[in-house]
Amino acid sequence: MEKSKIQASLDVIRPSLQADGGDVELVEITDDGVIKVRLTGACGGCPMSQITLKQGIESYMKQAHPEVKSVESV
Repeated sequence: MEKSKIQASLDVIRPSLQADGGDVELVEITDDGVIKVRLTGACGGCPMSQITLKQGIESYMKQAHPEVKSVESV
């Protein structure tokens, strides 16, 4: 997976996270299709962050990049 393409996709999601006072930062892309991100700002301590991560970010990333296996928070 190309880092610039993954970053561009995260940039599409970013404004909705920022609207709620949070953000997402790309940490790592593994060889086996796992994208590791760090949720920051309000997202970092939000009890709903796992839902945002799986149903929002991961769902979008898998749709945009079929080679993505999962998105994990670190």
